Amino acid sequence: MQKLIVIGNYPPDCQQSMERFAQMLRRGAEERGITAEIWRPEVFFAKRYTNTTSGAAKWLGYLDKWVRYPRVIRRRIATMRRSDSLRGVHFHVADHSNAFYMRQLPVAGSAITCHDVLAIRGARGDADAYCPASRPGRWMQAWILRNLARSQKVAAVSATTLSQLQTLSESVTGAYPPDRRDWRVIFNGFNARFSPMPCHQAKPLLRSAGVDPERSYLLHVGSSLERKNRAMLMEMAAKAGSKWNGAIVFAGTPLTPDLESRARQLGIADRVIQVLQPDHETLLALYSRCFAFVFPSFSEGFGWPVIEAQACGAPVIASNVPPMPEVSGGAAIHVAPDDVAGFSDALLSLTDETTRADLIERGFGNCNRFDNERMVESYLDLFNDSRTAV
Repeated sequence: MQKLIVIGNYPPDCQQSMERFAQMLRRGAEERGITAEIWRPEVFFAKRYTNTTSGAAKWLGYLDKWVRYPRVIRRRIATMRRSDSLRGVHFHVADHSNAFYMRQLPVAGSAITCHDVLAIRGARGDADAYCPASRPGRWMQAWILRNLARSQKVAAVSATTLSQLQTLSESVTGAYPPDRRDWRVIFNGFNARFSPMPCHQAKPLLRSAGVDPERSYLLHVGSSLERKNRAMLMEMAAKAGSKWNGAIVFAGTPLTPDLESRARQLGIADRVIQVLQPDHETLLALYSRCFAFVFPSFSEGFGWPVIEAQACGAPVIASNVPPMPEVSGGAAIHVAPDDVAGFSDALLSLTDETTRADLIERGFGNCNRFDNERMVESYLDLFNDSRTAV
């Protein structure tokens, strides 16, 4: 492979994690002497908008992404063919939501990353995905699945995601034949720096965020979507009673009115702290100083915060729903996401210093599996593997 072209996301969609992933692939290739660049859908119809996640801007964004940009890709590739500059070029679609672009790319020289199939499964009526879809959403997710299933090379970010995709593809007419495709698991690498923050650096950042650094606290990082199961942190703290009276910190998006109401019902509203959209340094401080990081999701595609917390030296209590045990490497306490007593017992078990220290140490060891260098090498192996070429 002489050149890598990463197909990134539409800028107004503000998909920051996908942008970081695309940049990681680009930099990794360049560091190994491979020419690399990122192609992104161009903003044309939605020029007036900086965000295209709702309203008229969303539909104008669809025109840019799904009508105009495929033609742009085809023209670029036709030009490359005419100038004989397509040889040695590999294309990689960074986000499975853009699987339609695979139809515009050379089959044998292209691959795609599947980060999860939650929305696809939710659109098909799988209640355990916790991702309900509108009628247009159901059509779109079926469209994404068709194009994923017809791809020759797919990198799934977990064995759970790969298994689910393989099962889903069995229902797709024209899916790429299993004996000729190369679908494999490639774990994500860390898309930013995560390591323990020294106490003297963390304390002022926590105070600025409204968190008392001298008080023990549980931490959740994410959103208030139903599948994130944020209420569990309140329930487990209330269940622990006087045996643990620390704070509960929610970092990310605001709590819903229902969650705030539940905190009042449990009598712990004065212990709940919200840190809205913390910057990276504040996030490191939160991870580094928490008594435990709690991730009780009902469904996830990967579960980034689990390894981010481990890398910062936080003991992790998480749901036992796949792929959480796979991602944690067994270096977390896993409990059924509806088991309040189980989560409470896990919390109290961390008061034992030996248990706590062992979990933290194994968490550090687990993070080695998500090394950026290892991820890039795995992708280059996928790109260069010609066993399935046609």
